[in-house]
Amino acid sequence: MTPHSPHVRSILIVEDEPSIRDNLVWSLESEGFVVTACQTCGEALTALARTSFHLAILDIGLPDGSGLDVCRELRKTSGIPVIFLTARADEIDRVVGLEIGGDDYVTKPFSPRELTARVRAVLRRTSPDAQPSPTAATSGNIADSDFTVDEERCEICFCGEVLELSRYEYRLMKTLIARPGRVFSRAQLMDEAWEEPEASLERTVDSHIKSLRAKLHAVEKDADPIRTHRGLGYSLVSTPCR
Repeated sequence: MTPHSPHVRSILIVEDEPSIRDNLVWSLESEGFVVTACQTCGEALTALARTSFHLAILDIGLPDGSGLDVCRELRKTSGIPVIFLTARADEIDRVVGLEIGGDDYVTKPFSPRELTARVRAVLRRTSPDAQPSPTAATSGNIADSDFTVDEERCEICFCGEVLELSRYEYRLMKTLIARPGRVFSRAQLMDEAWEEPEASLERTVDSHIKSLRAKLHAVEKDADPIRTHRGLGYSLVSTPCR
């Protein structure tokens, strides 16, 4: 199968230790994945600018920076799943990784077989078996005020403009739109948006809400449809577009 085949999944690995990197490449390629391997943040960002990937595996500690920095840049334009690798088990690394959009976290040492299994599990959770065509019907859309949710394409429009959302941002926004006016606690939003909410912290929701607000303001600078209820959570209110 060629890399353009819809059945092939392309993986980006960013790992500076040759033995780990080579073992991961061999393990993933033997399972049918197309793999691009990089050693530095710079190489990774170049690869991401040139190629579309289905998943990225990022080492936290790299010679010219951190895999966290690569993820932050990636999240500006893409919602592909990210698995972090680290030689440390520090909670702060894990928390930061999850808050900026990481999907899984593996501490060294680990077996390539284990990581390959995690890659498959993450892809099963995050990648539909087939993407709908651009002309697919949009029946079942949810609309409220100036929002429209296209569930088949996993897209949300605000004031007629498609928002560039990560997977978690999409799920959070969709939850709020489906029940306008309802106040959702952080725990309730995590239950709706995260596959394993118990593995995350409630302040992770605040981080994603902050990002959502910035993207909404970029479309309509005076709009503030997400309301904060101090000590309670968040709700969606009507904010007519101009």
